[in-house]
Amino acid sequence: MESEHPKTDAQNNLQTVPLMDADDIRRALTRVAHEIVERNRGVENLVLIGILTRGAPLAQRLSRLLQQIEGSSVPVGRLDIGLYRDDYGTNPKGLPAVAPSDIPVDLNEKRVVLVDDVLFTGRTVRAALSAILDLGRPACIQLAVLLDRGHRELPIRPDFVGKNVPTARHEHIAVHLSETDGEDRVLLQRQGV
Repeated sequence: MESEHPKTDAQNNLQTVPLMDADDIRRALTRVAHEIVERNRGVENLVLIGILTRGAPLAQRLSRLLQQIEGSSVPVGRLDIGLYRDDYGTNPKGLPAVAPSDIPVDLNEKRVVLVDDVLFTGRTVRAALSAILDLGRPACIQLAVLLDRGHRELPIRPDFVGKNVPTARHEHIAVHLSETDGEDRVLLQRQGV
């Protein structure tokens, strides 16, 4: 693993601290997959739905792990929540780019595990819940995240967490995945002092 010592980008005065490398991410997802199997007593009627962008590849990885553990495939969908965001139309960056969602099965009476990379305020999860409920009525919805950094603004908590990372509100967690960024690692970024 990389050095645990912070590195500072002098030009932007940005300090970066490595939190997880590829092996840490793999171990965290393996643990989450086992917890999903245990909580749901297997994978029957289970569907994984990854929130775009980085929740989708994490859901695919979890599906492969569940296949290895249980010997049964678990359908995986991907969900764009852009139109469900509570800041839709008021964001100074403009309207969000919308990507197509892909939900491969009927969600009625399924056990849905919503997957995302980082849980912060809970607003992304709230938007995802609204989007899922527009698609059907699952038996239950559970939440799996790679990292929980705290600072909730809504009464939302994850069922499965790869790693809890206490952060200051002004800090940023950067998740890099090989599918989207060419490498697996997680960094904590803060303005240097």
